[in-house]
This record gives sequence, C-alpha cells and structure tokens, in this order.
Amino acid sequence: MYTAHPDRYAEMPYRRTGRSGLKLPALSLGLWHNFGPDRPVATQRAILRRAFDLGVTHFDLANNYGPPPGSAESALGEALKADFAPYRDELVISTKAGYLMWPGPYGEWGSRKYLLSSLDQSLSRMGLEYVDIFYSHRPDPETPLEETMGALHTAVRQGKALYVGVSNYSAEQTREAARILAELGTPLLIHQPRYSMLDRRPETGGLLDALDELQVGSIAYSPLEQGLLTGRYLNGIPEDSRAASDSPFLNSDAVTEELVGKLRALNEIAGSRGQSLAQLALAWVLRQGRVTSALVGASSPRQLEDSVAAIGNLEFAADELARIDKIVQG
Repeated sequence: MYTAHPDRYAEMPYRRTGRSGLKLPALSLGLWHNFGPDRPVATQRAILRRAFDLGVTHFDLANNYGPPPGSAESALGEALKADFAPYRDELVISTKAGYLMWPGPYGEWGSRKYLLSSLDQSLSRMGLEYVDIFYSHRPDPETPLEETMGALHTAVRQGKALYVGVSNYSAEQTREAARILAELGTPLLIHQPRYSMLDRRPETGGLLDALDELQVGSIAYSPLEQGLLTGRYLNGIPEDSRAASDSPFLNSDAVTEELVGKLRALNEIAGSRGQSLAQLALAWVLRQGRVTSALVGASSPRQLEDSVAAIGNLEFAADELARIDKIVQG
C-alpha cells in the first residue's frame, strides 16, 4: 500500500496560475509518451509515486495520449484507484480534447458534441467525477470559437471540470477565447503552449505578452524540445533515440551538425551552473516567473528526479541569458 512521503511539499515551489486561486508546481508531469501498454505497469506506477513524493501534484493528460489513444488516461485511472485515492484532493488532473480520437466527423476538433463526449469518455477511463482542468487542445478553423468555449463553460457548469484552458492557440485566438469565456462567467485559467530555448514562438508571437495582459497562467510543453535539450544528442544521434525512430515529432534530419554544436555550447553553460543540459533548459523556461509550470515526461523515476532537481537553481545572470540567446539565435 502506497503512503506518500510526509515531506512532499518541502522543496517544490508552487506558483499561482494567473489571477486564480490555483497554484501549480513549478514542474508538472505529462503522461504523453510513457503511459501506454508497451510500458511496464510497475514502472508507470513508480514514476507517478515518485512524482508525488517530490511535490509534483499536477498530472497532465489528453484523450489521445498513449499510445494507443486513451491508454494513458486508463493507466492513470488504475494508479489513482490503487495508490492515490486518499490523495485526490491534493492532485490537479488535467485532460484535453481536440485531436483525432475516434472515426467519423465527431471524433476531433472543437465542436460541442466532440468536446463534451470526449470529456465523458476521459472521466470514465480515469474513474473520476471531474477533472481539475479541461482544455481545448487546438483551435478549430471550422467551428465558431463561441461554440468551443461554450462547451468548456458547460463542462464547468456540469461539475465535470473545475477550470478550463486552451492549448496551441495564437495570441489573438487566446484573447478572443478569454473574452468569450469571461462573458459566459467561466474565466480562462491557463494556456499550454510549446516553448523551449529552441522554440521561442510564445515570445516572438506575442503569446506571453497576451497572457500577462489577460492575467492567464501558462504551462509549457516540450520544454526539452522532444529530448534535444538533454545530453542524448551531444555526440550525434543514438540508435535508440527518438530521432533515430520513425517518430513524427522528431526525425534525424533535425539533428544537424549546427544544432549539435549549439547543444554542446549550451551544455557548457549548464556545467558552469552545476546543472545538466536538461536542468538548464527547464530552469530557462521557468525564469522570471512568466511561465507557471513546465511539463516534463519521464521514462523512469530517475529521469524524473533529474528534471525536478532543476528547481534548485532557477536564477540567471544577465550575461548567462545573453550567452544562451547568442548560441541559439546565432
């Protein structure tokens, strides 16, 4: 029988999400790639337990996480029942809907029918009465934003979600979504963008400025850029890496000599700070407090521990940030 560590809240910093009352841990656990049937259940459970023991109170999912789609939510449901039932009120659990989940015209995008049906399915897989955050996973170019945001509002009114968020929305789409939700009486809590040292679009596209203006929180996904910002690619492409596989998210063409040179230079900065490259990348995303939380995946408890250790040094000198910018942009 699992018993949570008594000092689980001693080290992890918690940041207020926008202007809401909800605080998130600086690092949250994403159940994207490592919680399908191809992973040992014992390993999945060990990662979740270790995360909670380290103060990682937020588990982030989507309906299509696995693989196959739905399996990550099912895996979490089993873990919740076996290990975390006494701790449900200490957890923030989020899920999303927007990408392809089932065949036919009602199995993806942003219609009211799809979003609310998907949420019911997600709750069933996880064995929950509600999720803490329900996201529109991507904007739908063919469905009025009023309908998509109205569905999120309905989820809150039905008691099936406590808060709502959006992911992969542009700055202007986010402003409009926030306006619609405010009129409905359900504030936009959070935006989940892709953001890393190598992907600055939330900065250059004005999204972070919009979130500051709206007082909406943010949680960055892929802060390690699909594993590029770890030590795995400092000497090229390992045979067992994601870039060497048929992954649609990272391929070998992306790992150029120029990129490897940048990774090595960033790794030197990390070493001067007493950090791994992954820890540097996570600390960079969390610098200055503009980002509420950073999402990390983990294939083992040890990998998770390495990521969480990043919170030990989140401060940057001005010259360090300038060097990072020069390396990445140069």
